[in-house]
Amino acid sequence: MGLRFYFVIFANLFRIPLLPYMSYMGAHPEKYSEERRYKMVNHIINLMKRSGNIHTKGLGKENLPKEGGYIMYPNHQGKYDVLGMIHTHEKPCAFVMDEKRSHMPIVRQVVSLLQSKRMVLDDVKQSFQVINEVAKEVTTGKRYIIFPEGGYDERKGNQVEKFKAGTFKSAVKAKCPIVPVALIDSYKVFVGHTLKRVETQVYYLKPLYYEEYKDMTTAQIANTVQERIERAVKYALAGA
Repeated sequence: MGLRFYFVIFANLFRIPLLPYMSYMGAHPEKYSEERRYKMVNHIINLMKRSGNIHTKGLGKENLPKEGGYIMYPNHQGKYDVLGMIHTHEKPCAFVMDEKRSHMPIVRQVVSLLQSKRMVLDDVKQSFQVINEVAKEVTTGKRYIIFPEGGYDERKGNQVEKFKAGTFKSAVKAKCPIVPVALIDSYKVFVGHTLKRVETQVYYLKPLYYEEYKDMTTAQIANTVQERIERAVKYALAGA
């Protein structure tokens, strides 16, 4: 874990009283609108960004579907990935994450506030249930983030790992737009022993609509999305 991670925690210790309030909001979504809960999460992210000297640029927002639900599929680089996406994504969205990683302070509250999904990776039945729940919610207009690489290794930097075909089952069931998202330099946020300014990019690429992928297998969809993200990452790094 890098120096910045611990510094951000230390710098915000006096804000710990916010956690019970966040937990209460997350436990009572009927009392707080999705927009208000999303705003609270963004407030926490902004506090972390300011104290950690973290700067994130959102690009390609014009590519995001204007109406209805969709699923965003980004490459996975580290702990900051979801935070950077939420910071640059104006409309409320949720995410799917490994159940084992979801119970840390703040992470637990964010999962609850956004009504996100915990997936038990070695439980096929539970994973299938999550896939179906995400598909159903997306058809009602909800937006989700799913990481097709599964886990991450911050040491790999901007290298994109093999996408798992099964992660696209929710999109196929929902017949919804698939939005590839290229995360660039996100891994730098919480690695190393420096507090110098760090810059990351979140690039929303043009979506694949159901008519484009309906005759493709999930493996073909995974390869197509991965290739688009790899090209975008390569292009961004070449212009850096």
